[in-house]
Amino acid sequence: MDILFVNARVCTPYELRDAAVLVRGGVIEGVFDHLDAPAGARVIDAGGQILAPGYIDLHVHGGGGRSVMEGTPEAITAMANAHALYGTTSILPTTLSMPLPDMIRAGDAVSRAMKDESCLSTILGVHQEGPCLSPAQGGAQSTDALLIPSKVDLRALIEECPSLRMMGVAPELDGALELGRRLSDLGVVASVAHSDADYDTVARAALTGFSDVTHLYSGCSGVVRKNAFRVAGVVEAGLEMERLTVQVIADGCHLPPALLRLIYRCKGAEKMYAVTDGLEFAASHQEEGVTYVQRNGQACVYEDGVMKLPSRTAFAGSVATMSRLVRTLAKVGVPLCDAVRMATDTPARRIGAAKKGRVAAGCDADLLLLDDRLRVTFCMARGRIVSETGEPA
Repeated sequence: MDILFVNARVCTPYELRDAAVLVRGGVIEGVFDHLDAPAGARVIDAGGQILAPGYIDLHVHGGGGRSVMEGTPEAITAMANAHALYGTTSILPTTLSMPLPDMIRAGDAVSRAMKDESCLSTILGVHQEGPCLSPAQGGAQSTDALLIPSKVDLRALIEECPSLRMMGVAPELDGALELGRRLSDLGVVASVAHSDADYDTVARAALTGFSDVTHLYSGCSGVVRKNAFRVAGVVEAGLEMERLTVQVIADGCHLPPALLRLIYRCKGAEKMYAVTDGLEFAASHQEEGVTYVQRNGQACVYEDGVMKLPSRTAFAGSVATMSRLVRTLAKVGVPLCDAVRMATDTPARRIGAAKKGRVAAGCDADLLLLDDRLRVTFCMARGRIVSETGEPA
């Protein structure tokens, strides 16, 4: 059945446009100044709400109580469906650093879940965060599972995983630059992740295949003094290097408003994109002050809208949804279309998902209606209606 949206303010990457949008066969047929409804079409009156592309999350570990590291396609589908209720219509399930057999099993589960027709979101592939990360910037990653690229056989994790789209690696580790080149040659995004590298090391990495920085400011080295001289780190490299895109956990907890604005001014909406880094506790209700345990065995405490390490010295991961990130970005002063773009068009381009992230003819009909508070009131994924009642409270 054809579906026609009328009285909508369509959010393009650059402007809001009053328009009608026709969906046919799960694809956007066109965007029109005015269009009479085709015979038999369902007409949805947006009532002046924003019609935006479905959100795309390229870094998310779980949701709705389920985790990628369960290693089953059922868990992958369940977490994707939980996030779909909050407007995430495309997802890149992301592993934690765990023993290689567990990471390989998780990657295989993602590949199988990509074929699951009951999955409401599009599963774009797998994001392997680790295992080649720096213990000095490990955060909530299991340090026992961290490996050196030159000392481990990663073929089963890379060449034998056809759905691999992104991998997080600390470029200062022995063999990491060669690994970055290997990933780039395969068309996989090599992301500087959980890294204690200095600026010069990141610069070399950017010449050997690395093109992205994982959750900027979180698990990243910053400027330090060595023998009285200031030495820039991953944060400064991410902000300054034109060739690097940066992920940002814009949940209102990981980064204060001033840093979100700084990153935006340095990178713009074309090079900065929002990720939830959501754990299995995302897209579900959590009790304040309660301790939970991640799949990698790391305990974390839910407080103030975020997961913290039990010591309260660092965050252990987010419980955010993409809808929360867009609201936060807009609240701190990012223009609306750019805030939406960071959750749609930019991540789609980053991962090469050509038919995602835009309200345009020929794109998949991944569409949201947003009210004046930017809450999702309607969600459609590939032309299939996910929710007409709005995101859960």
